[in-house]
Amino acid sequence: MHISEGVLSPAVLAGGAGLAVLGTAVGLKKMDYEAIPRVAILSAAFFVASLIRVPVGPVGLHLVLNGLLGLLLGWAAVPAILIALVLQALLFQFGGLTVLGVNTVIMAAPAVFCFYAYRPLLRRPGKPAAVGAFACGASAILLSGLLAAAALIATGEAFLQVAELVLAAHIPVLIIEGIITLFIFRFIKKVRPEMLEGMYE
Repeated sequence: MHISEGVLSPAVLAGGAGLAVLGTAVGLKKMDYEAIPRVAILSAAFFVASLIRVPVGPVGLHLVLNGLLGLLLGWAAVPAILIALVLQALLFQFGGLTVLGVNTVIMAAPAVFCFYAYRPLLRRPGKPAAVGAFACGASAILLSGLLAAAALIATGEAFLQVAELVLAAHIPVLIIEGIITLFIFRFIKKVRPEMLEGMYE
């Protein structure tokens, strides 16, 4: 779901950069010192998951795990995603440095939204928590797809068909992400429930 360099208009790039800086500042301010190892591990998971790509026309499909990062980190997901995107841009030329802000917003804004939107469900036992975990993973991908489409359309109507393809291609990904997020949430709840303390703050 990375947008490549040379595609977006300067106005969209500037808006994305500004929002990314603001979100990163909030994330760093809310991050506890004790949370740094967890943020680093999840940033690495995001980095690795995005490397396995399946090309579908002009779109490369891959796992994102931004819903999982949002579930476990809240606002700290923003700097975690930013670091992973910087490394991907520098090491593998995924995305690029000029579109770093926009790509960060596309991935991180849904993560933060899902943290707050599904926290009431995730706090409850049984099926509500399972529904919340699945929805967190799935809707983060849906929202990322919508933001990517919006960035393309804001640049020009010529990108309308590409935006539609981005959304359609990610439908199977959002289902897979929902299932993965559900299983990881259940596993963490049994083995390391202290990692979910942020949901109860």
